[in-house]
Amino acid sequence: MVDERDDLFYTQAALQAHQPGEGRITVQPTPANGSPAALAHDMLYALGKRLAPGPHSPDVWLDSVNEAWLAAAAWGVAMGVRHVVVPQAHLLTIRRIDQLLAWRESTGAQLTLLWQKAPRGLPTSLARVERRISGRTQFETHLAEPGPIPARPSFPPAPPVIAGAASPVVGQAPGLQPRGIGTASMRPGRRTHSCAGALATAQLVQAAPALEIASEEARALAALAHPLIAGTLSVLAFTRAGLGSLRFTRDLDTTGDVCAIKLHGVGHRYCPLYTVPAWARPLLAGARAHHRLTGQPGDSVFGPVLVAEARHLRAHAERLPRLGLTRLAAILVP
Repeated sequence: MVDERDDLFYTQAALQAHQPGEGRITVQPTPANGSPAALAHDMLYALGKRLAPGPHSPDVWLDSVNEAWLAAAAWGVAMGVRHVVVPQAHLLTIRRIDQLLAWRESTGAQLTLLWQKAPRGLPTSLARVERRISGRTQFETHLAEPGPIPARPSFPPAPPVIAGAASPVVGQAPGLQPRGIGTASMRPGRRTHSCAGALATAQLVQAAPALEIASEEARALAALAHPLIAGTLSVLAFTRAGLGSLRFTRDLDTTGDVCAIKLHGVGHRYCPLYTVPAWARPLLAGARAHHRLTGQPGDSVFGPVLVAEARHLRAHAERLPRLGLTRLAAILVP
């Protein structure tokens, strides 16, 4: 949208278009911010995420351009963002415009840039735009159009189980029996190729209920900027499991609707299935989307945050003392 006269109407319309619940967000670039990851941070802020402040912030991980944009893409996919509007786009460098275009390719969302100066300054990377619009009515209509992604949280199903993996056997449930009892198919001394995923387990056993937490604590977890940290701490909060139980959590250990998650004990002697509470589902969907965007489906979903003594997790756990996760985040079973 070219707004050569910098009409206040277009800026106001862009700001009013910010409706995350409808899958549409407005990203306001922070002026004169020279940080390479600044625009990704602005995107995270528009998505309702807040980076921890301070020179020794546990979110220093997101100072990396690649990590910050990966986190923004994961949240965009998990939250069902279908349309992103960016006012003052003429103030962005070519590099940051390219970052926006790359984010668009990763998420499949529609991107609208509000170029508020003469169009002769448009960079060559925007010469191939699908559509250029003009006029107040056309802009309002454009903002109201449905985007390419449904305006709802996106919970894609896990990929199919690899052929040759062990399948659950009726009468030998691989998930939760009564709480505290090991799984029949994973008892010590019994040889197996793999532990069945959450979907297969949920067809045989009932998931254990999630522990309740206060709504303000759930909001604090939802505001965490990194999807893996938010996902990991949310699992610790509603299961009270240790980090060791998350070391081997795969994509297929979360059901497609993100209503259940399966954890794994040492040697798969005890692999319980837990119900995922409604507040935690978008957070686990974000962790899953982050994992898939890295292109390493066979690895542990939460593995990247369990390295280096999980210091990022422990730092965030300490910032949420009411949840009492510090001890759980400090225990890492080898």
